[in-house]
Amino acid sequence: MTFITQMFHSSIIFWAAWVIIPIVMEIIPTIGNFVILIKKKIVSRKEKAVDFSPEITMIIPVYNQEHSLKRCIRSINDSNYPNDKIYILVVNNMSTDHSFEVFCECQEEFPELTMNWVNSRQGKSKALNLGLFNSFGKYVIHIDSDGVLQKDAIRNMVTKFERNPDIDCMTGTIMTNPELIDDTGKFGLRLLRKLEFFEYCQAFLAGRNFQSEFNNIFTLSGAFSAFRRSTIMRTNMYNTDTVCEDTHVTFQIRDVLGDKVVLCSEAIFYVDPIEDMNRLYIQRQRWQRGEIEVVHMFMKNRMHVVRGFFSDFIVRLVMFDHTFAFPRMIWYFALICLGFVNYPFSLIIQSVVIMYLLYVFTTTLLYICISLFLKPFKKLRRYYMKKWYLVFLLPLYNFVVFWFRFAGIINSMKSKGSWKMKNFTEERDTAAGIVKGDFLWLRKGLEKARRFVNYQDDDVSGGHEERCDE
Repeated sequence: MTFITQMFHSSIIFWAAWVIIPIVMEIIPTIGNFVILIKKKIVSRKEKAVDFSPEITMIIPVYNQEHSLKRCIRSINDSNYPNDKIYILVVNNMSTDHSFEVFCECQEEFPELTMNWVNSRQGKSKALNLGLFNSFGKYVIHIDSDGVLQKDAIRNMVTKFERNPDIDCMTGTIMTNPELIDDTGKFGLRLLRKLEFFEYCQAFLAGRNFQSEFNNIFTLSGAFSAFRRSTIMRTNMYNTDTVCEDTHVTFQIRDVLGDKVVLCSEAIFYVDPIEDMNRLYIQRQRWQRGEIEVVHMFMKNRMHVVRGFFSDFIVRLVMFDHTFAFPRMIWYFALICLGFVNYPFSLIIQSVVIMYLLYVFTTTLLYICISLFLKPFKKLRRYYMKKWYLVFLLPLYNFVVFWFRFAGIINSMKSKGSWKMKNFTEERDTAAGIVKGDFLWLRKGLEKARRFVNYQDDDVSGGHEERCDE
């Protein structure tokens, strides 16, 4: 009986030790997010349309986007915002394809839109800054050229600005295009794109939606953001020293100017789904690197970690995303190593299953929240809800993304920030080469040791033979 009691207590202690990290870092915060988001959905009212339609500038940075530029401009033309109130500024970032010819075709096809083409020096930040200097109107909206706007997006965003004069900056809701996902031929890539779609829904309609309630949005979406022109012109514009210029301008507006940054959940912008695993690897590394760079620029007044952890969401984010990433990595490997130190294999499996089910539980909570916020978009909501089975796969997808982002942390320590990074295949081949080289060095060392030992043995045996001959 004593042995059974000891086994029971050891199991409880084991589970508590290994489940405490996901519970504290992810499960409890997600439950809190769920409660606040449900409350927000219940008490919130739809923004009433405004009769006034102010002039706005749409900035579209372009770099070799001849295949997507027309459908991007077409989505502006097809929106329910008056075309005569929209000024489109296409900023060319040293394209080498036929993007300009496509722009000329758009001028002829959409004559009601006022459009200009300007050339910029290399770099998205410089292109956006040039667009800002040449903008006019009450609001400035910039979108990427490889996506399309939902027809109500511009109207919903301007309405939110007009109804809330305390809002100075806004990010739209980014989603991958469901039509392009369904057209994917290969099963593996189609599944990856569906999981990415679910991830974007959680990131914006759950993550940024929650952050928006407390003015805690860490970064605007680089693909779709809007500003009061009077506000963005008071900043230092987009920074050219970081790969996350959108995060840098977010900090300027919220932390330096003390203005409000929110999410407009009803303004949806569809981007192309991820091309492959290599692209996902590069993208997440760039995001992680940019996050580190911008936080480093603005962390001078946030050095009190203990007090800041409870009062400053930036400190908490840095702790969770960076500081806790290393013990989390050790925690993952330690769980594997337990099998080599006589821990019952069944106990390890049970703990992994419990953690997985906890993640599925939190994903289900967010799935419910997101389905509620998608209610105004019936077709999109049906598409999302039919993918309910992804709730069971998303924790595995997030596990893979964690390692991609962790690689971004490591690489940011040893190399300078750049838009050009090694993809997953190149990193894998490099790692394989290093391991192969290490084993080759070890094998050469063993061969040298073996030859040395054999040489000594030959000397000893030769000496015996000489003495025997004598």
